Amino acid sequence: MENRILIHGLNDIERAAKEFLKLRGNNTVIAFYGAMGAGKTTFTKAICNVLGVPDSVNSPTFTIINEYRTKEGEPVYHFDFYRIDKLEEAYDIGFDEFVDSGRLCLIEWPEKIEKLLPEETLRVYIKVLPDDSREISF
Repeated sequence: MENRILIHGLNDIERAAKEFLKLRGNNTVIAFYGAMGAGKTTFTKAICNVLGVPDSVNSPTFTIINEYRTKEGEPVYHFDFYRIDKLEEAYDIGFDEFVDSGRLCLIEWPEKIEKLLPEETLRVYIKVLPDDSREISF
């Protein structure tokens, strides 16, 4: 069964992130698909905010990975593969070790590393609707 969450604007995003976290089940590897500007980073920030991450959450476009800690001290790994050209770049940062850690891994631009994603990856699609709201489906 496919889940759908509508986000009616930035003031609605935290509610959507809470709902998403309830519905995601035990999945720890979450891949976000969507066009440039669809809101992948913004939704990731909202998820981290709901989890109590006190740090500023930014897209790790140049570093590929950022690590945050929840209010309980649990690590959250945030990946952005937009700028990689070869799978070897993901291997070089130890991507497989992160996804095998059992910790929450939030991945932007997973298309670039599709072959490396574990079978149990939760694939999340973010679509911009005509009224500029967002639809999250997974």
